[in-house]
Amino acid sequence: MKLTLMGFVGIFFIACQQNPSLNSASRDIEINQKVEELLSKMTLEEKVGQMNQYSGFMDFTGPEPDKGQAASKLEHIKKGWVGSMLNVHGVENVKAVQKMAVEESRLGIPLIFGFDVIHGYKTISPIPLAESASWDLKAIKRSAEIAAEEASSAGINWTFAPMVDISRDARWGRVMEGAGEDPFLGSKIAKARVEGFQGNDLSSPHTIAATAKHFAAYGFGDAGREYNTVDIGTTTLYNTVLPPFKAAVDADVKTFMNAFNVLNGIPATGDEFILRDILKSHWNFNGFVVSDWDSVGEMVNHGYAFDGRDAAKKAVKAGTDMDMESYHFIEELVSLVDNGEVEEKSIDDAVSRILRVKFELGLFDDPYQYLSSDREKQTVYNSKFKEDVLGLAKKSIVLLKNDNQLLPLSKENQSILIVGELANDKTSPLGSWRIAAEEETAISLVEGMKTYNSNNKIKYVQGPKLVNGDPKFIKQLKINTTDRAGFTEVIQSAKDADVVIMNLGEHGLQSGEGRSRAEIGLPGLQQELLEAVYIVNPNIVLVLQNGRPLTLNWADKHIPAIVEAWQLGTYSGLAIAEVLFGDYNPSGKLTMSFPRSLGQLPLYYNELPTGRPNNPKQEDVFRSHYIDEENSPLYAFGHGLSYTHFEYSNLKLSQTASKSIQVSIDIKNTGKYLGTETVQVYVRDKVAQISRPVKELKAFEQIELKPNQQKTIDIQLTEKELGYYLPNGDWIFENGEFEIFVGTSSSETLSEKISI
Repeated sequence: MKLTLMGFVGIFFIACQQNPSLNSASRDIEINQKVEELLSKMTLEEKVGQMNQYSGFMDFTGPEPDKGQAASKLEHIKKGWVGSMLNVHGVENVKAVQKMAVEESRLGIPLIFGFDVIHGYKTISPIPLAESASWDLKAIKRSAEIAAEEASSAGINWTFAPMVDISRDARWGRVMEGAGEDPFLGSKIAKARVEGFQGNDLSSPHTIAATAKHFAAYGFGDAGREYNTVDIGTTTLYNTVLPPFKAAVDADVKTFMNAFNVLNGIPATGDEFILRDILKSHWNFNGFVVSDWDSVGEMVNHGYAFDGRDAAKKAVKAGTDMDMESYHFIEELVSLVDNGEVEEKSIDDAVSRILRVKFELGLFDDPYQYLSSDREKQTVYNSKFKEDVLGLAKKSIVLLKNDNQLLPLSKENQSILIVGELANDKTSPLGSWRIAAEEETAISLVEGMKTYNSNNKIKYVQGPKLVNGDPKFIKQLKINTTDRAGFTEVIQSAKDADVVIMNLGEHGLQSGEGRSRAEIGLPGLQQELLEAVYIVNPNIVLVLQNGRPLTLNWADKHIPAIVEAWQLGTYSGLAIAEVLFGDYNPSGKLTMSFPRSLGQLPLYYNELPTGRPNNPKQEDVFRSHYIDEENSPLYAFGHGLSYTHFEYSNLKLSQTASKSIQVSIDIKNTGKYLGTETVQVYVRDKVAQISRPVKELKAFEQIELKPNQQKTIDIQLTEKELGYYLPNGDWIFENGEFEIFVGTSSSETLSEKISI
């Protein structure tokens, strides 16, 4: 007899519906009981089906195919052999697929619908690397809340975000998707994003399940190359790579995603050490692990699995619970269990985890709760999101340089020339990983400048093209390196301008997955154009739009004002214009070091001391240095200027308990603008069981100060901030001498020492 959702599974939650005041612990017990009851009713084929995820493969609102792969997958949905779909979005499409699963399969188990909602669904926030430069955890959390509200209104209930990979190499294209190089800040941002996506009640149709990815060490690929080998020690693993993932678990993230790379020679998708020992056992993670796209099958390419059957076996044994688009689970697991090569209890564990998340999402209460066409129309692109998304865009902008106070610009009596293809582009500012967004929906810099301008004369000249042809998300961009059409017009126009705004950088699709770069200077002819304009008019404001740190040595030496504006999303042009005209005082701080030279990469501030540290005053060649470049970054982690100036003084340290330090510092706004400063506290453990970094971020606080206003900031450093992980994963705190640094960046600090 056919068991329908309403006739069988729906009974499970009557108790919860009748008693909504059940506390969280009671709810968990209730869910676990219902999961076990449902699991006992399932055939092995249906269990394996829950572990199978397909990407959208047809128009689900059109006629059904009668043969071929699409027809076969459709039958799998109707048989209950699919647990999740990805890349199906929009209420009409999702409802059509969900109806098949719920009303035509034997048990009526609802599907979970996943989508890459990385920094917005339709309304696009700044790319995550830009958001991290705000250092504003509340604003970052709000950005994820907005993304969840929009996406959930379109039928999505699961996002493959946040990416919490730490990376020290700007060549890697996916640095745009993370929070930079620091594990402490990365952990705080991971928590904020998970809480933003998931909210306080995951069963609310306004929230979506989050995914911590990519587990683990994906950001440490050799040479900054996508999908490449990772070879790091356990000290780096425990102290740098894992903390943001642990923060996500502590924030109750519901899913993890495998990394593509090997770690210690084992593909992450088949790594029992990180999946079962660390994640599921030591951290007590009770959600489920989904593979990345075909990462199960790619274990064959790694030389770790003989074929797809072997890959499926090793992935499940290691702790991968759901297979994204390799088909090896659905094709091989039933036979593997029947033959005794995989224990059914491993299948039961995976399926229980998947079902639990579906129960927590409320899909068994109402599988159609996300599917309101009216809500979708009212929510997507709703203007109510503008204030928060625009606000975060402004907070994400970093003022790298401002000689002679060229900025802010006057709103009158200036002739302003805007140059660069990016300045008039309404798609590139959306950045990478915005796959649901519509083209031409960003506000360009030209539009923003004209909106905020008063009585200036503004002229726009495109200059040479950056990209040849029509850029597409899945294609390699064709960067123009030969066609100099437009040079002459730019040069002539620049001669007559009071100020030239050069909007240069990367196209929005030059960073992201699969977009590693071997050279990270200004692409194409942009550097040549910048130098040509400088000859005729050095009064230049360089506005950068990019998804990674760039090498800017020449610009730093010659250009008076440099603004890092990233790819800021829907309201990009308005945010940049407000900053340029001084209606908003920039407050962003870098979360990745900008190198002087490509040869410095990977580059990061929290490096270990060496046996022969660099001393620039030392003439001896036998020290840790380059003979042709400085060791230091061009712009350090934490760097970011303001239109005002903040003075640090009176740093005091005191021991308030056996394992804690009280840090006190006075901050004064000595300039003439209202400004926000991010006060950064760094620690060095001078002598330890293992070598510790020369400096580690361990606290920060944002304060707003009026001109001439002063505040005293008090920050407590506890055992949690002062300890570290040993190479075996044990946490330790040691008494001894600590050096505490407080300042406006990792390279500009006051310091004092204290012994505990």
